[in-house]
Amino acid sequence: MKRYRIALLFFAIIISCMAMGCGNEDEGKNKEGEKTNAPANAGQTGASWEEIEQKGRGQNVTMAMWQGDPYINAYMKDYVIPALKEQYGITLNIVGAQGNAIVSALMTEMEAGDGASAYDMMWINGETFYQLRQIDALHGPFVDRLPNAQYVDFGNRFINTDFQQPVDGYESPWGNVQLAIIYDTTRVPNPPRTMAALEEYVRAHPGKFTFDNSFTGMTFLKCLLVDLAGGEKVLAGKFNEDNYRKYSVMLWEYLNRIKPYFWKQGNSFPEGVAQLHQMFASGEIDFTMSNNDGDVDNKILQGLFPETARAYVLDKGTIQNTHFIGIARHAAHPEGAMVVANFLISPEAQLRKLDPHVWGDGTVLDIAKLPAEWQERFASVPGRRYAPPRSAIQQKALMELSPEYMIRLSNDFRKHVIER
Repeated sequence: MKRYRIALLFFAIIISCMAMGCGNEDEGKNKEGEKTNAPANAGQTGASWEEIEQKGRGQNVTMAMWQGDPYINAYMKDYVIPALKEQYGITLNIVGAQGNAIVSALMTEMEAGDGASAYDMMWINGETFYQLRQIDALHGPFVDRLPNAQYVDFGNRFINTDFQQPVDGYESPWGNVQLAIIYDTTRVPNPPRTMAALEEYVRAHPGKFTFDNSFTGMTFLKCLLVDLAGGEKVLAGKFNEDNYRKYSVMLWEYLNRIKPYFWKQGNSFPEGVAQLHQMFASGEIDFTMSNNDGDVDNKILQGLFPETARAYVLDKGTIQNTHFIGIARHAAHPEGAMVVANFLISPEAQLRKLDPHVWGDGTVLDIAKLPAEWQERFASVPGRRYAPPRSAIQQKALMELSPEYMIRLSNDFRKHVIER
């Protein structure tokens, strides 16, 4: 639960932010008003892209990201890092950090008045974006400076908005995914597609269902919350305390009703999705989940899942979201970070990670905007064999909720379910 004690951290951030005067315009000064060695915000200068790219050449760029999947790690290590070195002379250093760790590190640096951040750029999503914006820790807006942004599908509501928040150029879209539930057809011929059917299955198969206690599991809970609320429109927009209380009470009642039939009687939950995957692969549980609707394919290709594994979404839908690249406000190498961000949304890089044999991550590009040769190459990417085609589940895609819902669910889940 350590990673998901977000509420306490969030309130600490707000208090610290108020004390620091976050969002003031005294760029390059610490909280005492003294000058620091913080780099200028290249995204807000009049520099042309050619000038930004030239200055970024040869820089050592540090990127913080989740490193829990071997295919993603291989994509970065074997393809992205060498390509950046060859094309731009950039040395990309990957460090393991996500969510709270990133927010805490950047907040601590700002409080200390440090000149440059330890991270130049970060792989972020929803609630992290929200918290970093609250403490004014993101560089930008910069996305409209990236040449490859012309190909991004910014007309897509799942791409131009992050947890109900307009992106506003402060993070660059990287990949688009939808929550999917994974099962083994030899063990579960007819998987439950509604909350009622899931309850029936769990009661009939004690100890064979659970979900992880991290981002994926909390996304699953948000899907159930939307279902209980009668659809995504009820919870759309800013966080609504009355709506949260009304429907979260229903959610806790539902979970506690079937908690005794969960894995370990619901007294413990896997800490992350990697553990959940391993438990499913060993037959300990009958289901796993992934925020990537195409993940079942590369897990089968990895040899982790059997070829009889399949993925599906609930009848009332599952959440689709986009993950992003952010640049630290006081990045030591903002130009190099912008070059990296631009490369990550290039047709070449997006095409490669779309392949299930590489990553299977959904593209953020509008294929119709690409030159004809690239449109043909995207059309020839090996299709999914075990996951449903995106066209079959798109109509069941739900918008992400405001980040406060994730924050509250993460903490209240522990209080009202685990510790009950």
